[in-house]
Amino acid sequence: MTVVYKANMVRGAEWARLFAERAPDLPFRLWPDIGDPTEVRYLVAWMPPDDIAKSFPNLELVFSVGAGVDQFDITKLPPHIPLVRMLEPGITERMLEYASMAVLALHRDLVHFIAQQREQVWRELPVTQTGERRVGVMGLGLLGQALLGRLKSFGFPLLGWNRSPRSIAGVTCFVGAGALPDFLGQTDILVCLLPLTSETRGILNANLFAHLPRGARLLNVGRGGHLVGADLIAALDSGVLSAAVLDVAEPEPLPAGHPFWSHPRILLTPHIASTTKPETAVEFVLDVIARHRRGEALPGRVDRDRGY
Repeated sequence: MTVVYKANMVRGAEWARLFAERAPDLPFRLWPDIGDPTEVRYLVAWMPPDDIAKSFPNLELVFSVGAGVDQFDITKLPPHIPLVRMLEPGITERMLEYASMAVLALHRDLVHFIAQQREQVWRELPVTQTGERRVGVMGLGLLGQALLGRLKSFGFPLLGWNRSPRSIAGVTCFVGAGALPDFLGQTDILVCLLPLTSETRGILNANLFAHLPRGARLLNVGRGGHLVGADLIAALDSGVLSAAVLDVAEPEPLPAGHPFWSHPRILLTPHIASTTKPETAVEFVLDVIARHRRGEALPGRVDRDRGY
């Protein structure tokens, strides 16, 4: 009964050390050194092999090393094999750090000041109080709700939009496609924390931007596939949007010469908002394996119909 890890190899070495310490009787291998493929029962991966079923004929469980699973083609995973997304607590805390930083950067015009610095311009901009800057979060799952809770301390009026009903103290919540324009019309800083599905791909587009107050700001910490890049550039150049912070892109990494690299109204980071911490991730994987072997419900199990 073997566990195979197929993701970042630097972190993989740390995973191997932690497995040796905490589960010495459970064989652990780093891709591509998988040993006997018939012995592999558990796969921990960012990008899975092209043909999981043939690669590992006795596979029982697949883990995503990230909180999202859109990089998996679920149709290629046999129905009897559960897919589990990573729920280690460090993912949430690091996302809250980054998203809070980015919201404050957008609120205090940091993207504009970085552009001014490049041009050697010393110019103040008017300051808006937090109570006058409305922050709206798209996607009210674990991360979205946690972010709204963190942002309360700054005094922003808070809004949330979700495909299914949510009730969050101190947050004005909107539900479903019909309520999206009303949500957008009251949002000055828009945060995307949606899962990437066929329904949400390309949702950050010209039509959506047109419903925001002119000069609104965007933070995308969902997936690069949520954003139509050409529409963002057009919105920034026309003043429909005034700034954007992007931690995700499509593709990753972006090719040389892509307009995101040099646009003065975009702050770009290389998908580092939330990374998996090996110590707590290994604890989560071992706990889920133990639950699986006991026949219990699995935390983080992906609903195949919803795609997350």
